[in-house]
Amino acid sequence: MFRRIGLVAKHDDASVRGALDAALAVLGRYAVDIVVDAGVAAAVDGRHRVGADEALVADRDLVITVGGDGTLLRAAKLAFPRAVPLLGINLGRLGFLADLSPQQVAQGLEAIMAGRYVEEERSVLACELVREGVVVATQTALNDVVIQRWSTPRLITLNTYVDGRFVHTQRADGLIVSTPTGSTAYALSGGGPILDPAVPAFLLVPICPHSLTNRPLVIPDSARIEIDVGPEDAEHSSVNADGIALPGWRPGDRVRITRHTASVHLLHPAGHDHFATLRAKMQGGRPPC
Repeated sequence: MFRRIGLVAKHDDASVRGALDAALAVLGRYAVDIVVDAGVAAAVDGRHRVGADEALVADRDLVITVGGDGTLLRAAKLAFPRAVPLLGINLGRLGFLADLSPQQVAQGLEAIMAGRYVEEERSVLACELVREGVVVATQTALNDVVIQRWSTPRLITLNTYVDGRFVHTQRADGLIVSTPTGSTAYALSGGGPILDPAVPAFLLVPICPHSLTNRPLVIPDSARIEIDVGPEDAEHSSVNADGIALPGWRPGDRVRITRHTASVHLLHPAGHDHFATLRAKMQGGRPPC
């Protein structure tokens, strides 16, 4: 079913080798063309073609990531504009996105290669930095866009608008704009709710607001979100999309966030249950001590 596969792995991590070898052993039983990430070229000992970013997704039917959710996020930025599906092998601590553990690679990947899987779409944020009406920088995010104080111990002032309507002004360490996927990431630690991935919504989660009335908001993902900071705070603030910084903004600049026209396609083993994943990762459903 999948004949052209890209392999992206976490760099400089000794634990990658075993999971990578297990995945390649399964793929070796199929007539597949494999391109591997340049960062792990030594781990495959010249057995497969090595490619840079674009080669890992160009004309691929599937991209497999070996690492944590961070590795999958990196691959997602490359794959989603081309609608290439992603499958994650999890070597990280939590792994809400990467499904297969190293112990499950042989059986799980075999089933997926045989066509026994479910596919899921995840929304993506499109982030623009607007200066005097002109877009000067863009970035995308599967998890979140974060506006936060950077080089100051003081709180910053954030003004938020949704579809041109003023929402609030708040003093805080920052603001998280999150997808449902990102609701189990930074937004969760900020007190935001967990959203089912199928919910067509975004989260606005303040970071340590200086007012107990500033609570997380859930808004439709069809909305246009715009945020600016107080003029005195611009040089002390940063904007990051899935951890990737946009150029520092100036007084008067505005961040504009919408849902991207493309989505990330995730593959899961057949029988995947989002709530079972939540229980396992967050130790839910256990009896009290």
